[in-house]
Amino acid sequence: MNYFDQSLSSIHKQLVNKEISAKDLTQQTLDNIKAVDGDINAFITVDDEGALKTAADVDAKGIDADNVLSGMPIAIKDNMVTKGLKTTAASKILENFKPIYDATAVDKLNKLGTITVGKTNMDEFAMGGSTENSAFKITHNPWDTTKVPGGSSGGSAAAVASGEVIAALGSDTGGSIRQPASFNGVVGMKPTYGRVSRWGLIAFGSSLDQIGPITRNVADNATIMNAIAGHDKHDLTSSTKEVPDFTSTLNKGVKGLKIGIPTEFMAQGLDDDIKQTVLDTAETFKKLGATVEEVSLPHTKYGVAAYYIISSSEASSNLQRFDGIRYGRRAKDIKDLEDLYVKSRSEGFGDEVKRRIMLGTFSLSAGFYDAYFKKAAQVRTLMINDFTNVFKDYDLILAPTAPTPAYGIGEDVSDPMTMYMNDVLTLPVNLAGLPGMSIPAGFSKGLPVGVQLIGRPYDELTVYQAGNAFEQETDFAKQTPKMGGNN
Repeated sequence: MNYFDQSLSSIHKQLVNKEISAKDLTQQTLDNIKAVDGDINAFITVDDEGALKTAADVDAKGIDADNVLSGMPIAIKDNMVTKGLKTTAASKILENFKPIYDATAVDKLNKLGTITVGKTNMDEFAMGGSTENSAFKITHNPWDTTKVPGGSSGGSAAAVASGEVIAALGSDTGGSIRQPASFNGVVGMKPTYGRVSRWGLIAFGSSLDQIGPITRNVADNATIMNAIAGHDKHDLTSSTKEVPDFTSTLNKGVKGLKIGIPTEFMAQGLDDDIKQTVLDTAETFKKLGATVEEVSLPHTKYGVAAYYIISSSEASSNLQRFDGIRYGRRAKDIKDLEDLYVKSRSEGFGDEVKRRIMLGTFSLSAGFYDAYFKKAAQVRTLMINDFTNVFKDYDLILAPTAPTPAYGIGEDVSDPMTMYMNDVLTLPVNLAGLPGMSIPAGFSKGLPVGVQLIGRPYDELTVYQAGNAFEQETDFAKQTPKMGGNN
């Protein structure tokens, strides 16, 4: 199956008309993965047997003509638990962990007849921006295999960009869907905090994490959001707000919308090509009838510090459960209980995870809580207020997704501070709990460049509407990598 020139609706039409069966489609998807993934390393686990069995069951039941996702093979980031299918979070401590239930987002897709073909590579416990921090492999960017795919959802984004699958789920704590979407030239949505249940998502930062879809186009993305959004009794942070049909306003256009570009997001340190891409995108929106003006988010400069204190503190708390006792890796040749804890965690966690646990534990410790964690939480409130003030007068915010295009493998992984600064444009959206979507908007030196559209809380509709209007006016989303070698 050539996913480069297909959409969910076009494939669904073939399934309904019996031009292809779900089993045939799944087999072709598995063939795609076998043909391409040796160069990309997008997957940690490929479930050939389970996927084909599920597909056969879907065929036996019959394709649902009213459900676009019926019979559709997709990939799942490996930090979402999948019943009976290995879920590692790309960490040695969970190397052989097989969950006994499905994450709510996965379960919702399963009930609509989707077929999980495998689990995608990621930075360990979603901590990283390049998918180089996986315990198992380094994922490569399909546009140039010497470049990173971004992270932590780099495996999901690369799998879609390389045509291995038509869609995948990722998770976003500080930009981990949007940044790899930008680096790979695909569409990635981070929904409003609470819009999608976190039940079954292996937690990194509980007040920041959100599951979202990665697809080739905006309409497919909105279709998957329809499936995974909504309240979940298992997750008390999931919203009870009514879920609209995210595809219902895709064709309304942007005429009359007011869009703001934050001055702080266009400041020093932004690659010239990225800046020009944002300005060109603004001109396109103006041409389509929107008003685009500069706005200010004055506390943006404190975002990186606040984010890494808050997220690391929450990670320190969340990762206490991986202790070698209940599940996961257990060290051998231990002397006592403390030795079991220390050795299991020392062997099981990678350097970046250890670094963030230590930072978080320090920030929460007696004598430092007020100076660090409390201060970071106060800064977060100031940043939320900045967004609230802008959204009094503007419908959307337009901004670059990442300060540069994809960089070389090995280029930043040894310098944590440089890696952390790559999140400077995405993490404010997580701190404020807002919806943000990266869409393909240009190229720099042959590599894709994305811009992000940021909306009011629970206003994914307008984000999708604007994203689709831009996509229909341009051809960036139609561009595909030349597989089989570097560009």
